[in-house]
Amino acid sequence: MRAVASAWLLAASCWCTASAASSVGQEPRATFSSRVEAVRVDVLVTTERGRPVTSLTASDFAVTDNGVPQTVDLISRDQAPLNVVLALDVSESLTGERLQQLRSAGSLLVGRLQPRDQAALVTFDDTVVLQAGLSEDLGRVGAVVSGLRTWGRSGRTALVDALFASVLAAESDVGRALVVAFSDGVDTGSWLKGGVVLDTVKLSDAVVYAVTTRHAGRTDFVRDLTEASGGSLSEIESTKDLTAAFTSILDEFRQRYLISYTPRGVARSGWHDVTVRVHGRDRRVKARPGYWTGE
Repeated sequence: MRAVASAWLLAASCWCTASAASSVGQEPRATFSSRVEAVRVDVLVTTERGRPVTSLTASDFAVTDNGVPQTVDLISRDQAPLNVVLALDVSESLTGERLQQLRSAGSLLVGRLQPRDQAALVTFDDTVVLQAGLSEDLGRVGAVVSGLRTWGRSGRTALVDALFASVLAAESDVGRALVVAFSDGVDTGSWLKGGVVLDTVKLSDAVVYAVTTRHAGRTDFVRDLTEASGGSLSEIESTKDLTAAFTSILDEFRQRYLISYTPRGVARSGWHDVTVRVHGRDRRVKARPGYWTGE
């Protein structure tokens, strides 16, 4: 939700930077203060067979906030530019053909963005690196993706930390925030706990889609994170399926509605359960389940 104050995001960015420089001490507690003037929700509407429904108006949506019916003030599908952050695993298991498949999939996704969109690249192994900040210079970002390398320093993967940094990067400018993440392993090197990152997503507008290869021992963190943001998790057999997965994510995201409402009849602080429904028997709705706010 855009209920997150820009000052909070700045503080969180500083916190993330500080955490990367330290491996000891107490884990910080994320807090923020903001006034909710409008709540934005990215919503995907499909038929029972999974086909996007693209001709809806504000009157077709029924939204409740903590059980209280709300009035949708604004609805759009394609007016706002996208802020797309690629979060890519470059740990030592990504070498040779697998690395080239990752480069190709990432480059194609950036190449499919439109002129007003922005892109950024975050890579991670045991260290999280912002390789390219959010920019409308899609050619430059694409070139950085094409030049990806693996370092193979420790064999650890800081997936949780990388997703935290990616959400902050996606929220750092006006636009519809989308994080597209890929990892072929489980988290073995993050400093942050998963709960902190889940809370961050609940404070933000970012939608997170993640792609992983099938792997024994995976935790529920990535699935929980994508569901909390209104995105989804896809499992692929191998990196050769990455291009199709990334293309499908971008195509699906462009079919989503951005709806906005001003909360009425509900408390300002605490957790807000949000339910979005669409009139019609054969409509399925994918959206974040709620948001946090405070005084």
